[in-house]
Amino acid sequence: MKIAFLGMDLRIVAWVREFLRGRTQRVKVGGELSEEVRVTSGVPQGSVLGPLLFLAHVNDIWRNIESTIRLFTDDGVIYKKIINNEDIDSLQEDLDRLGEWAAENAMKINPSKCKAVRFTRVRVKNPLNYTIGDQLIPEASSCKYLGIIFRSDLSWADHVNCTVKKAWKALHFIMRILKKGNSSTKSLAYKKLVRPILEHGAACWVSVQGGTNIRVGQGAKESG
Repeated sequence: MKIAFLGMDLRIVAWVREFLRGRTQRVKVGGELSEEVRVTSGVPQGSVLGPLLFLAHVNDIWRNIESTIRLFTDDGVIYKKIINNEDIDSLQEDLDRLGEWAAENAMKINPSKCKAVRFTRVRVKNPLNYTIGDQLIPEASSCKYLGIIFRSDLSWADHVNCTVKKAWKALHFIMRILKKGNSSTKSLAYKKLVRPILEHGAACWVSVQGGTNIRVGQGAKESG
């Protein structure tokens, strides 16, 4: 087990092994139960250990990858600045390594749920032809990662419009439900339900707490 190589106490390793060993599952349809089938992979759904064991399982996915790779639970991105054909080949080699890692670890990467996006303001006609497991990754003009919409032309228009739409929806909900509420209750509802939508992933934010103005800016350079 991979957790053994992470330096875990051997007693914990043995406990987890016994927790996963010998499990079976079956399906109930219309009052009828199917025969039991052995579960040879995965963890019990809804278990507290599930997310932790998943992270331990994918913890080494970055090994032998030269491009930058970022993971958040079961979501991830891999990217590289493209200047010439050698960079394109290098990124494709890293994608091939990801496919090999998935095969070695009994996991599947679904190319249809992946997106290949080129971030640049330069007009490029050549299509993206990156693959995983001999399957072409669909090219897209934008992608959503951790609640942020990134557009290929480096514009934040889509993300701003989506954020405003979600904030208005939450605000209208509060206005309907708390139409006769007092100002304190309305203010609390706004701070809990609307403002977090506007603040999440904001490119800049101004705080005047304590008499200090703090401004944080985020910019993007052109890259392939």
